[in-house]
Amino acid sequence: MDFIRKNIYNPLSLGVAFLVLVGILFSTLWILVPPPPRSIELATGFPSGLYQQFGEKLQSELAQEGVSLKLRTTGGTSDNLALINDPHSGVDFAMVQGGVADISKHPNLVSIAGLFYEPVWVWYREGAFKGEGGRLSLLSQLKGKRVSIGNEGSGTLILASQLLEASGLRAKDFHAEKLKPLEALEKFKKGELDAVFLVSAAEAPLVKSFYETADIRLMNFEQADAYVHLFPFLSKVTVPRGVVSIAYDLPRQDIQVLAATATLVGRDDVSPALVTLLLGETYDVLKSYSYLQKPGEFPSSSGLDFPIHVDAEIYLKDGPSFLHRHLPFWTAVWIGRFAKIVIPLLVILIPLFTYIPAIKNLFLRLKLSQVYEELKVIERNALNPELREKNYKDLESIEQRVGNIKVSMLDAKELYDLKGHVGEVRGRLSLPSQEKR
Repeated sequence: MDFIRKNIYNPLSLGVAFLVLVGILFSTLWILVPPPPRSIELATGFPSGLYQQFGEKLQSELAQEGVSLKLRTTGGTSDNLALINDPHSGVDFAMVQGGVADISKHPNLVSIAGLFYEPVWVWYREGAFKGEGGRLSLLSQLKGKRVSIGNEGSGTLILASQLLEASGLRAKDFHAEKLKPLEALEKFKKGELDAVFLVSAAEAPLVKSFYETADIRLMNFEQADAYVHLFPFLSKVTVPRGVVSIAYDLPRQDIQVLAATATLVGRDDVSPALVTLLLGETYDVLKSYSYLQKPGEFPSSSGLDFPIHVDAEIYLKDGPSFLHRHLPFWTAVWIGRFAKIVIPLLVILIPLFTYIPAIKNLFLRLKLSQVYEELKVIERNALNPELREKNYKDLESIEQRVGNIKVSMLDAKELYDLKGHVGEVRGRLSLPSQEKR
């Protein structure tokens, strides 16, 4: 206590104390509210697919904000789910096709946002359906046909299998081949396949490779409403004539397709600041995705398999926070983190500050009361000549202690009252013995 009293007004001591306090706050901030990582990894899909293309555009946008995005190519949605579900894989986010995941097996995953429609394209050769007028409009027409239903690890394989089963086709009813898209395209060109399932956004370069193939047509899902009723994660989307390719007039008429929603998925412990950054950059990337979705339709919180992250839901509803709207990303992050520590502390400390004067006054009164109790003893023994010397020693001790008491300007009166009473007691001790009697 003496050390504190001696140094409380020392500028150097105050500076050191301030730095110590800042250090404690910074350490607390770092532990309780860790900063978002500066390097993250995204599981995409095939090198030629739209997942990879989207990842590359997002990578470029994030680099401008000081965040490094690594891309990992995979076989598709199933592989991506396995990677992000493994805490040791190094993957932080994944592109996932809607309707593929069994969410009960992935309780720690959350949706960041739906990004774009992924139509179920069923490409077919007219010559393989001569008995039906060269048209494929029902999946049940694939009975006995040679069909590529997607490669192992892809969302296409899972979704195609679900649709075919719902259409009454079992594995023995047609010749299924589990091929990657480019492998399926090569066999298709050679006449070794009658139909190919492909789940991909219209903007994907892979789609262009298919529509440039001769003697190829797109299936019109005439039972689209029934499939959407059976599979709520699917949407019915109208593909306008020529939107896939005006030059090739594909499709040759307005057609109905089924579409899943491509979703950006992360773990439930993802940094809220990182969620804000990803969504902000995603808006910019998706401005060029206009074949099927309306402007502003994506990113979206609709049609998601996994529960949406709470901060993502707030962002999609209300937009970015005030800090992220007006400040650079990392500046907003640090101010936001500091506020998360300082504001709760102020909520606790401000009420305590109102009690400090009362507590201080209470301690002062206790200290003064103790002195008054000692004065009462001296005054009571003032007539006893045998205690005269002891009384003087005790009184000198009291005077010394009272002289060392420091009080505020508001409490000065009580201290000076006490000094006056101490003087009165000394005066009584100095009276001749006769007067005392």
